[in-house]
Amino acid sequence: MSRFRLSPEAQSDLEAIRRYLTRKGGPTLARHVLGEIRHALRFIAENPGAGHKREDLTDEKVKFWPVFSYLIVYEPSMRPIGIVRIIHGAQDVETMFSEKPPQM
Repeated sequence: MSRFRLSPEAQSDLEAIRRYLTRKGGPTLARHVLGEIRHALRFIAENPGAGHKREDLTDEKVKFWPVFSYLIVYEPSMRPIGIVRIIHGAQDVETMFSEKPPQM
């Protein structure tokens, strides 16, 4: 079984996503989106090469995987796979990573 590990930031991101979606769309929407994110996390753990590098956003050796409006940012060479962040696509990712590079 493939595994992944959430960084503290990714754990906080998931909680923030849950709170936001519950408040804006209700618990059913929150469960649906978080379920799809969990499905994507398992997929990434089994297929770490599946994501995309985004050299326009960061020089770090991370990959990105979209789920609805969110981006899962992960370190594919770690074992277990390191989930660095789970961020909304509307966030200024480039500035976020230039101020604090993604780390596990």
